[in-house]
Amino acid sequence: MTALAPTTGRRPGLALGALAGALALDLSGMAVLNAALPSVGERFGLGDTTLQWVMTAYSVTFAGFLLVGGRLADVWGRRRVFEVGVAVFTLAALVGAVAPDGAVLLGARAVQGIGAALSGPAALALLTEVFPAGPERSRALGVYAAVGAASFSGGMLLGGVLTEFLGWRSVLWFSVALGVIVLAVTRAGLPDGTGRRAPLDLAGAISGTLGLTLLIVGVSWGGTAAWGMVAAAVVFLVLFVVREHRTADPLLPLSLLRIPAVRLATAAAVLQYTAAVGIVFFAPLYLQGMLGYSPVASGLALVPMSLTVFLTATFATGRLLTKYSPRTLMVTGLLLIGAGTALWMTTPQHGNYLLHVMPGLVLSGFGQGLNFPAMTTAGLNGVPTHQHAVAGAVNVVAQQIGSSVGVALLVLVAATGDSRLSGYHLAYLGAAVACAIGAAAIATVRRT
Repeated sequence: MTALAPTTGRRPGLALGALAGALALDLSGMAVLNAALPSVGERFGLGDTTLQWVMTAYSVTFAGFLLVGGRLADVWGRRRVFEVGVAVFTLAALVGAVAPDGAVLLGARAVQGIGAALSGPAALALLTEVFPAGPERSRALGVYAAVGAASFSGGMLLGGVLTEFLGWRSVLWFSVALGVIVLAVTRAGLPDGTGRRAPLDLAGAISGTLGLTLLIVGVSWGGTAAWGMVAAAVVFLVLFVVREHRTADPLLPLSLLRIPAVRLATAAAVLQYTAAVGIVFFAPLYLQGMLGYSPVASGLALVPMSLTVFLTATFATGRLLTKYSPRTLMVTGLLLIGAGTALWMTTPQHGNYLLHVMPGLVLSGFGQGLNFPAMTTAGLNGVPTHQHAVAGAVNVVAQQIGSSVGVALLVLVAATGDSRLSGYHLAYLGAAVACAIGAAAIATVRRT
């Protein structure tokens, strides 16, 4: 194998802006059309069953192609794959913005997910190249993680505001504009990135992508057909593991999963996104369905969580990472996320925002702001530099599993309640307990 030498980034500020901007594109892309769904359904005559795929099509391809994106970045060069991913995302957003019918919009959303899966792992690997290990990298990771952690709920708010005042297509036009800006600063701020000339492992790419895709689709689909999809996903994922164990150049080096820090970061990612996206999922149902909030008002109600995440990750976590281990911050963060989620168990039928809603959002936001940078850092600890992109992909896959499989499990828990509200409370309890158990396990697991 021939290593391709990296080029030192000349403008770290621009580099961080490009990388954080791409992350905002990727993560807000999962939520930004949420508030626009009724308008999209009315424009194209889509029923609820079809309409959900405007969201799900993006999430499915994003999760399914992440490992491929990480491997391509490590093999073909990170800036190259990063640029291709942002360009694909931006062009697909443009197609969606002018879509003449629902089929074109759904296809565009699926392609956006592929673009995000290409740029995301490459972005994290590039960040570790631009910023050397130590306080400088910790601060950069704090900003990067702050943008990422705030982008999902921020995307919901932005989508609601744009939809109400400019129409649903403006949401996608905003993504186009941001994508163009990211591409414009990429060349000036980012290094070429390392790469290793090696085979792609096509068999692993096919089996792994099919396994992850079928798993997410099956969980999202529901019903009898879902069991067949999940069973097929298990078969493909088993084949994937067998393939990766036997090939000399695997898509996912299984040795990564034997690194303790990577395993802990993966668990923290699943738990954070199960609880945090669970709140984001149930919040509009409670705020609009029981408190009578409008879609925009329910989006604004989540701002304290996004703001707390951003401020904590930007101004506190980077400094804390220079004094405390990522493990310590992950444990603390998960406990706060769990406590904030548990506070939502106090929400009554006719609740008060300041008393019953906001405290849990703020507490969870503190926890997310601590955990996200810590798990991002831990996910690269002990990982060879030439595998940083695929290691980053593993962590993002874990996030997607939490936001899809984890939230789907919370929905099943909620369905067992005696009423809608009691069902929501059971879901919050389940997420809080999971975070507490996860924090305890991360705190006590052996370090070797």
